[in-house]
Amino acid sequence: RFEDTGGPTRKMPPSASAVDFFQLFVPDNVLKNMVVQTNMYAKKFQERFGSDGAWVEVTLTEMKAFLGYMISTSISHCESVLSIWSGGFYSNRSLALVMSQARFEKILKYFHVVAFRSSQTTHGLYKVQPFLDSLQNSFDSAFRPSQTQVLHEPLIDEDPVFIATCTERELRKRKKRKFSLWVRQCSSTGFIIQIYVHLKEGGGPDGLDALKNKPQLHSMVARSLCRNAAGKNYIIFTGPSITSLTLFEEFEKQGIYCCGLLSARKSDCTGLPLSMLTNPATPPARGQYQIKMKGNMSLICWYNKGHFRFLTNAYSPVQQGVIIKRKSGEIPCPLAVEAFAAHLSYICRYDDKYSKYFISHKPNKTWQQVFWFAISIAINNAYILYKMSDAYHVKRYSRAQFGERLVRELLGLEDASPTH
Repeated sequence: RFEDTGGPTRKMPPSASAVDFFQLFVPDNVLKNMVVQTNMYAKKFQERFGSDGAWVEVTLTEMKAFLGYMISTSISHCESVLSIWSGGFYSNRSLALVMSQARFEKILKYFHVVAFRSSQTTHGLYKVQPFLDSLQNSFDSAFRPSQTQVLHEPLIDEDPVFIATCTERELRKRKKRKFSLWVRQCSSTGFIIQIYVHLKEGGGPDGLDALKNKPQLHSMVARSLCRNAAGKNYIIFTGPSITSLTLFEEFEKQGIYCCGLLSARKSDCTGLPLSMLTNPATPPARGQYQIKMKGNMSLICWYNKGHFRFLTNAYSPVQQGVIIKRKSGEIPCPLAVEAFAAHLSYICRYDDKYSKYFISHKPNKTWQQVFWFAISIAINNAYILYKMSDAYHVKRYSRAQFGERLVRELLGLEDASPTH
């Protein structure tokens, strides 16, 4: 049973602008803190390395414009934000007039969210963690998710078109990411409810490379993503790397139910019957399946041009469902399989549509990479809230138009109220 009503917690007026939605997650007090920290860092930097005559303290208006310029790379898909001033293909005269390139580069040089490490911080992400925490709080307070959610890694890697067209030298220059980003996402709206960043601390046993084949690290990621989800009867869909009997049983005690795809190679299969994990010599007919149960937990082995195994305690294994294929018509399956396929295909479509709008600027510093990814997620979430609000029926902006509008409002080129 699920009694919570999902959706936005605040009713936004029909006149709400793109910035209003963005500032639900990145309000002025967070931006003011960036202004203070950037100025502190610039002062300290100059005390240490000699004064910089061209530097004057940054203001809130300039900080908004700085963010606006960065966000513009998510719509133009241009690698370098400086090309706005270049006069080339990506140049944009109206944006370029708001701030000079030299001033923008100065702010970029000194930009900080946390200028100094406090004595007790050991966390590698200390420069961005307070921002991630405030973002998380605002996600929690702005939106209540539906019952079904997915844990996964969003597509945040490079645009494949860019990789195909760029030279080897450019590829070598690009450093490998030193972190992995995991999310818990509402599968009926695509709203990202929770973010978890796992740092690659060198090539040690706890590094990112180990995360690929260490089920306990994946369980740690899953626990962290679901720490606020207990007791609400949520249904969480997971991929093979997270699915495991021990984790699902632990979640069940907390009132979180799961449905996950199992893979003998990637999943932690401890406690599962071996007879269900080995493929029979002769393949069964399409749509046939076997089920084994233990308490509420059922292990389903379903055949459709290959064996697919699912572990679930969220659906009754005897409830029937169907997978509809365009060519072969309806294939029978348990309801759990149908639900898994439906929710995962929604998230894949979401990823295809929205991962195009991640900020293209690629800094070398890991904390900055995490920061810009987090800002990109906040904008996508803001757009989802916009589409669910009355403001959407006034203008009906697409995701690209919403992004352009947000950039122009942050740069002060558009009045924030859309009545003009």
